[in-house]
Amino acid sequence: MQTLDQYHFAGKKALVRVDFNVPLDKEYRITDDTRIRAATPTVKKILADGGSVVLMSHLGRPKGGPEEKYSLRHLVQRLSDEYGVPVKFAPDAVGDEALQLAQGLQPGEVLLLENLRFHAEEEKGDAGFSQKLARLGDVYVNDAFGTAHRRHASTAVVAESFPQDRVAGYVLQGEIDNAKKVLEEAERPFTAIMGGAKISDKILIIEQLLDKVDNLLIGGGMAYTFAKAQGGNIGSSLLEADKMDLALRLINMAKEKGVNLVLPTDSVIADKFANDAQTKVATNDQIPYGWMGLDIGPDARQKFADIIRQSKTILWNGPMGVFEMSSFAAGTEDVAKAIADATANGAFSLIGGGDSAAAVNQLGFSDRVSYISTGGGALLEYMEGKTLPGVEALG
Repeated sequence: MQTLDQYHFAGKKALVRVDFNVPLDKEYRITDDTRIRAATPTVKKILADGGSVVLMSHLGRPKGGPEEKYSLRHLVQRLSDEYGVPVKFAPDAVGDEALQLAQGLQPGEVLLLENLRFHAEEEKGDAGFSQKLARLGDVYVNDAFGTAHRRHASTAVVAESFPQDRVAGYVLQGEIDNAKKVLEEAERPFTAIMGGAKISDKILIIEQLLDKVDNLLIGGGMAYTFAKAQGGNIGSSLLEADKMDLALRLINMAKEKGVNLVLPTDSVIADKFANDAQTKVATNDQIPYGWMGLDIGPDARQKFADIIRQSKTILWNGPMGVFEMSSFAAGTEDVAKAIADATANGAFSLIGGGDSAAAVNQLGFSDRVSYISTGGGALLEYMEGKTLPGVEALG
């Protein structure tokens, strides 16, 4: 895989796939620019070499064509400020106007294409559509790790048009390097923290991790399926009834492999799914009828934090509770604090995208962990041992 530092972009037009799928408010203002800032070193390296940049991305999930709320036009001013040059905009990702704008680019200039997903051909991985995109550049750079697990026109197929000139951007390279550091070079003790709603979403990565970790901490909604499978009362907590046998099998696998699988001992429970609900603490196997667990409890928080602080490698994917509601954020916050403390003491910590990344950013710990992944689904698939089409296409 050719890296950005191995390629000189002088006089080249770089067609760069970025992940600018950023949240916008009702006035189309960006509310979190993390993904924009992540791609800046890649763009600036190309410009500094004397190249020009054609940026392509998706935004949201438009259905059946252009929608104003998903237009990348809303990002132009923010990108112009970020790069210190006026960013040009093509009102369609392909077509004559996009081609003319791309061909007219001078060294140091940047063009942003309209949302790729305004064309159904993008997600279908259509070869004809990818060839139209390929006409816009001399070299292809993939810096969108968050979509690398999809065989879309812009993330995998287009690379075939650049047999010698396809390059991994800094974001994509960093994601792979940091994932490998956890999977292949982990210093022990190695602790993985898995949260979120469903075992079914995490089964493959849990199975992979049981061959690698010393400790596996399980929180979030999926913990109640484990509690129920072991004969506990979980009230109206989240349950995947068809995954209880799987939960027991994972517990047994952990024992066989000598992995310390830790389930929450207690929960903060509520009488309704709302921030203003009545709350109390209950053990995880004695949640009363009509009550639901929405966060790990104080005893579980302490046990989890103690294990995390003693770890040398940490992987975290998925919150410990409904952290978006302040009444149920303490578990996720305590885990984030413990990871920050361990990192300060020399541990390597990888935050696995999605809700975990959002939590770390919201809680102000983003500069106190080793690496925050921008690609939740892609990172999980990579760690599950799957081939990512967007990475494979770079050769």
